[in-house]
Amino acid sequence: MKRTIIITGGAGFIGSHVVRLFVNKYPEYKIINLDKLTYAGNLANLKDVEDKPSYKFVKMDICDFDGVYKLMQDEHVDGIIHLAAESHVDRSIKDPFTFAQTNVMGTLSLLQAAKLYWESLPEKWEGKRFYHISTDEVYGALELTHPQGIQPPFSTKASSGKHHLAYGDKFFTEDLKYLPHSPYSAAKAASDHFVRAFHDTYGLPTVVTNCSNNYGPYQFPEKLIPLFINNIRHKKPLPVYGKGENVRDWLYVEDHARAIDLIFHKGKVAETYNIGGFNEWKNIDLIKVLINTVDRLLGRAEGEDLNLITYVTDRAGHDMRYAIDSSKFQKELGWEPSLQFEEGIEKTVRWYLDNQEWMDNVTSGDYQKYYEEMYKGR
Repeated sequence: MKRTIIITGGAGFIGSHVVRLFVNKYPEYKIINLDKLTYAGNLANLKDVEDKPSYKFVKMDICDFDGVYKLMQDEHVDGIIHLAAESHVDRSIKDPFTFAQTNVMGTLSLLQAAKLYWESLPEKWEGKRFYHISTDEVYGALELTHPQGIQPPFSTKASSGKHHLAYGDKFFTEDLKYLPHSPYSAAKAASDHFVRAFHDTYGLPTVVTNCSNNYGPYQFPEKLIPLFINNIRHKKPLPVYGKGENVRDWLYVEDHARAIDLIFHKGKVAETYNIGGFNEWKNIDLIKVLINTVDRLLGRAEGEDLNLITYVTDRAGHDMRYAIDSSKFQKELGWEPSLQFEEGIEKTVRWYLDNQEWMDNVTSGDYQKYYEEMYKGR
C-alpha cells in the first residue's frame, strides 16, 4: 500500500464520510477505521465500503495506549486523522469526566504512540502526519473573544442569499485566544494544546483544524437537524433553547470531508486552519426551514408543523454566536463549500426521510446491542 492511515472515530458522523472518501478516492492506501463503537458509532454508516480491500475496521478505545502503539507498529501507520471525540455539549454538562478522558487523554494516547513509533523509524518524521480535527467552540462566544471586531479579508455571501455579515462583523480567525465555555469545548481546547505542544516539543508533524457545525446524512439524532427532521415527521415537539436566537455557521459534511482530504495532503505542518460554511443561521430560522422542507416533501401543507416549536430553558453557558473566517484556508489551498445551503438541506432532509430504517435502528439502540454481542470479550 502507498500509505497506511488510521482514521479515528471512523464509524461516527463526520468520520464515516472521511473514511468513505479516502477508501473510494485512494484505493492504493490502506485505511484503518479505529472506533470504540460508543453510542455515536455505527458501522451501518459504512456498509458501502466495508468489503473494499483497502478498508479495515479495528474496534479500539483511543485511550488504550498499548493497543494503539502496537497497531501502529503492526500496520506501519504513517498518518493519523483524528476525529474520535465526545461531542455533545449537553452530555458534557452532565458528565464532564468522560469528555476529559476521551477528548484529552485519548488524544494524548494517540500523540504519544505516534511519537514513539515514528521517531523509531530511520526516516523519522518524513512522510508522516498527525491531523487533529477540532471545533470552533474552543474560541467561545464571539462577543467575548473578539470584542474589537474585524472586516474579514473575503467577499462572499451566505448561500441563503443573505450577506455573510448579516449577524455581525466579528469572526473566528486562527490567531484568536481560546475561551471555551462548556466542558466539551474545554476538553477539545486542551486536546488542541497537546497537539501543538507535541510539535513544538518533539517535532511531531501536526496540523489542527477548527470547523463549524456540520450537517448531512448519518448524523446521530441527538443533534439538532436529524433530531428535528425525525420529530417533524412524527409530529413530536421541537424543543428550542431560549428564544432560538443563537447563531451558528453550517457546513455540509461532505464539504468538510473534502477539506480534510486537502489539508491532510497539502496543509502546512504546524498550521491551524479554520473551516466554515460562510452560512450563518439563527436556530429558529433554521428550524423553520426544516419544518417547511419536511412538510413539503411529505406532502403536508407548508408550515403545518410550525406549532411543534416549543421553547425551553436555555442551555447553561450557551454561546450566542459562532462564525468562522475560512479565508486563510481558501487562500492557501483553494477550498470553498460546494453546496448552496438550500441544496444541502434538501439533500439532508430527503436522506433522513428515505432512510427511516436507519433512523429507527439508531433511535431504538438495536445497533448497540448487535455490536455488544459481536464484540463480546474483545
